[in-house]
Amino acid sequence: MARLRLDRVLVVDLEATCWDGPTPEGMESDIIEIGLCELDVATGERSGRRSLMIRPERSTVSPFCTELTTITPEQAADGLEFAEACEILRDEHGAGHRVWASWGEYDRAQFTRQCEATDTRYPFGTRHLNVKNLYSLMHSLDRELGMAGALHHAGLPLEGTHHRGVDDAWNIAGLLAGLLRR
Repeated sequence: MARLRLDRVLVVDLEATCWDGPTPEGMESDIIEIGLCELDVATGERSGRRSLMIRPERSTVSPFCTELTTITPEQAADGLEFAEACEILRDEHGAGHRVWASWGEYDRAQFTRQCEATDTRYPFGTRHLNVKNLYSLMHSLDRELGMAGALHHAGLPLEGTHHRGVDDAWNIAGLLAGLLRR
């Protein structure tokens, strides 16, 4: 087994198909964007800002989902296959040998569910960092904040479009950089 590399953290934020109400019969939530930002642990510098658009296989992008994320059905339809995106995470970003982080547990759970459902090799190793939980603990908060709320709490601007994976990953990496500097 390859050694865990601790020089960079891969900060990930997913966007997935969603609906205003219950999931329509016969559909399952699919990842439609993997936002990625690499965080240099020593310097706190963010780099490698990347968006991998994913073609949904088990559902469609609803009008509600487009309103929330700005991702249209056409953009998603032109995306990569989920398995191909997972391969990119492993091969180009060393995801299996690095700590990866997300805001909360949703992203980790969604990756696990979708990998199992589609028989796709899980791209990450076993080291997941829940930045939402860590932020709340480090600031002695009595509850966990949403990402936008944490940015406000930290005095940081929300850069880009909220609920776009690439922008949310960038913002989460900024929050994590602040925690690592403490």
